[in-house]
Amino acid sequence: MKQASIYFDKDKYYNDKPMMDFLMEFLADQKIIGATVLRSEAGFGENQHIKRPGRLFSFDEPSMVIIFIDEEEKINQSLIALRKKVKSGFIVVQSVEVWK
Repeated sequence: MKQASIYFDKDKYYNDKPMMDFLMEFLADQKIIGATVLRSEAGFGENQHIKRPGRLFSFDEPSMVIIFIDEEEKINQSLIALRKKVKSGFIVVQSVEVWK
């Protein structure tokens, strides 16, 4: 099994749709076994600007991550299809062991 994580900013859009909504619908259309969206308390990207959206008077948008899991071939096919549509976001893929 493989687990993939896609990191992106909450204020990102794909066409007119929030990136989170687009990605969840995309993964559901790909028939991925399962996916979860997480919102960060703090984070930074390539520019090392630390975002702290929970702080008083902060206008920072939180970093988001979608974690999803499936068989290796399905993850790879889904990510190839996704990258044809969306070029932004940081993706990490790792092998996982599923306990049942």
